[in-house]
Amino acid sequence: MKIFGLTGGIGSGKSVVAELLGILGVPVYDSDTRSKELCHTDKDLKKDLIKLFGPEIFDQDILNRQALADRIFGNEKALNAANALIHPAVKRDFMNWVQEHHHFPVLVMESALIFEAGLASIFDQVICVTAPEAIRIERACKRSGLSQEAVKARIDNQLSESKRVALSDMVIVNDDIQAMIPQVKKIFCSSIKEHIFK
Repeated sequence: MKIFGLTGGIGSGKSVVAELLGILGVPVYDSDTRSKELCHTDKDLKKDLIKLFGPEIFDQDILNRQALADRIFGNEKALNAANALIHPAVKRDFMNWVQEHHHFPVLVMESALIFEAGLASIFDQVICVTAPEAIRIERACKRSGLSQEAVKARIDNQLSESKRVALSDMVIVNDDIQAMIPQVKKIFCSSIKEHIFK
């Protein structure tokens, strides 16, 4: 079994690659979705978040993401403290998920924060999905309804595109010019059994 990390900044299209992999029969762990779920289901994580930020970040046992965002936005210390709780919980959950899916030849974690969370070492290889910044901003605005300025601020708050690419083992270019499927197949066919793509 091989375990891959799939990363990319906002608007890069890593979720599109994850969907393609799912169609091809590769199980994909969506770390963003799971981290939200863990804030409700992981009792220790929930307790630690309340201890750190106060009970008001939960509304009837449901995480109020806006209340949490208000506390960590522009506050690097608070952001780092939250990540220090959430990232290990996601890692534990992912490793349990890997055990549950051990019979598959390939498993993938989709996460924008593989390097920031210190997760790169658990993967055989990390794949980065990249796109020009103008395209990323346009996609993110359409998807989220945020302004260009808000999306640009988020991009500036993430690991730089050049550094993410340099740290990755392989790159998929999602620039609306190069076809995605051949790139995905080329990367995975070089690493796993051909029967996945038959």
